[in-house]
Amino acid sequence: MITTKENISKLIAKLFTPLHSGRGWGWVCLFLLASCARMGSPDGGWYDDTPPSVVSATPDDKATDVKATKVTINFNEYIKLEDAQNKVVISPPQLEMPEIKTSGKRIVVELKDSLKENTTYTIDFSDAISDNNEGNPMGNYTYSFSTGDHIDTLEVSGYCLNAEDLEPIKGILVGLYDSEHFADTTFHHEPMIRVSRTNGSGQFTIKGVAPGNYRICALQDVDGDFIFGQKNETIGYLRDSIVPSWKPDTRPDTIWRDSLHIEDIIRKPYTHFLPDDVTLLCFQEPQTDRYLIKTERKDPEKVALYFTYGNDSLPIIHGLNFDAADAFILEASEQKDTLVYWLADTTLVNQDTLRMNITYLMTDTLGHLVEQTDSAIEVLAKVSYEKRQKEKQKAFEKWQKEQEKKRKREQPYDSIMPPEFLKPKLSASGQMDPLQRLTIEMPEPLAHCDTSAVHLYCMVDSVWYRVPHEMRQYSTRGYQILADFTPGTEYSLEIDSAAFQGIYGQVSDDLKQGLKVRSEEEFGTLAVEISGVEADSIIVQLLDASGKVQRQALVDRDHIADFIYLKPGEYYMKAFVDQNGNGRWDTGLYDQDLQAEPVYYYPEEIACKAKWDLTRSWNLTDRPRYQQKPAKLIKQKPDQQKKLKNRNIERARQLGIQYVKSDK
Repeated sequence: MITTKENISKLIAKLFTPLHSGRGWGWVCLFLLASCARMGSPDGGWYDDTPPSVVSATPDDKATDVKATKVTINFNEYIKLEDAQNKVVISPPQLEMPEIKTSGKRIVVELKDSLKENTTYTIDFSDAISDNNEGNPMGNYTYSFSTGDHIDTLEVSGYCLNAEDLEPIKGILVGLYDSEHFADTTFHHEPMIRVSRTNGSGQFTIKGVAPGNYRICALQDVDGDFIFGQKNETIGYLRDSIVPSWKPDTRPDTIWRDSLHIEDIIRKPYTHFLPDDVTLLCFQEPQTDRYLIKTERKDPEKVALYFTYGNDSLPIIHGLNFDAADAFILEASEQKDTLVYWLADTTLVNQDTLRMNITYLMTDTLGHLVEQTDSAIEVLAKVSYEKRQKEKQKAFEKWQKEQEKKRKREQPYDSIMPPEFLKPKLSASGQMDPLQRLTIEMPEPLAHCDTSAVHLYCMVDSVWYRVPHEMRQYSTRGYQILADFTPGTEYSLEIDSAAFQGIYGQVSDDLKQGLKVRSEEEFGTLAVEISGVEADSIIVQLLDASGKVQRQALVDRDHIADFIYLKPGEYYMKAFVDQNGNGRWDTGLYDQDLQAEPVYYYPEEIACKAKWDLTRSWNLTDRPRYQQKPAKLIKQKPDQQKKLKNRNIERARQLGIQYVKSDK
């Protein structure tokens, strides 16, 4: 906007110099004054790009010895408050939800909890306040008062990240406890004394902190009680205490000539509060509460039990309308939380309803595993036996018609419908990588497997040679062909007919599959030298652009992780300390003071090309954790910063004048 009346007069004189004094000049002045009064209209003067400001508050901002629980904040124009429930944070935390209202030019906050003595209260509005007409943001605004004789002004800042993938966590509570009164069970039973909430970058600032020693915790508060009371709540904590402090400091401030040109960069003094880089690596504890989610029979030949958590003690099934002894072939998931019982007898497959008692271990209200029996469970086939028979009959009649057409055309035809073959599924067809596993997955468990009927050949100098191999079962329906596959070599996998027979009598047809192992020239290699962390077991993972793990390698005694036969492409790197040596990342347990296993990200992208041998040195702790994860992998994007539109700059340019923004 134009800053003074003199500037407005100069503008009028510039635009209307040809006009003469008199009645016409007066109309022009009236027109201009009326136009300037219509703020926000393209043809009505300058836009209103000034954010709202506080003109008064009751009690006064930063008032002391306050007894009132009702706060009224008055503004110089009509305002609106966006998403108050999530953006407005009151500290100390209020167990009873405060009432926050907006009306015209004011905000009224009524606290329902009793005020604590000698305590600084802060109401952090974040960026929720803007003017009602143009949406000009006020910026981050915090109101404070004290029930004592002074205001506490220290601040603690930092970041909350997901411990498993260093993803910023938005909207999680971060709070302080007094170290002097903090015990291991405090987090479970007492609310935090001061709180904040993270933004889209996972960043938080706890304001109004008094001098002292504090323990800091993060909590995805499911039930709104500000304590860690449920296992499914995401948490984070530091073992060590923090001591808030401050120091005078300066930071750069950019002075813009216009929207494209910088006028100057000056150093501006400010109060630097510490610590400002607290990093909380947050996790959810293992959900070990065990109960049966559901029992279903989508396919007539198998019954599936789904549990919330696995256990080595398997359920006991007692059949009520069938004999459960030797009735099932079990296929269990790795965690044993999903159990699939294949019906070994076709008479049971054809039985639409199976009635059974199931006895299993379930978590009681005290968190202990106890024996539970679900009685008289009826497991119904999704498609009845009668309907399946009708579908088979339709398929048979369709086949008969096709054979009849062939007979009439004097083409070869069959008089007996051939049985359907068991159809194994190969993991590779055509080409395979040197490190790829060659597996065969069966559609059902096998009653018979003739490994001597499985043959593997390779071509050398245009001659086929038999290749020594072993066929090993690794799951209920999975088998692996173990052999020394040579890069750049052509192979042939040949399986005789009837080599495999399923539990329902179907046999496999003969199978011949040509395979070509890709040559070494199609791949690159990567050697990663790890430093910065001393641990017995560190696992380095290569990720694609979506963050999915493509390969992983264990760091050897020379602190090197080697990746050979690496496909050309763009990769990212992640590493974690495998503290228990089980080969996978594990979460934490608060009551055992067990943090989640440490995770690190290499901050740069790695381009791998064929025939290239790459080497990278990676100090895992070279950067703070909140700066490690590459931006392309971060799914939680920062909140869009609300900015003034500054439309008057463009309007002034169109008028051919210089726009001077008011400092007010």
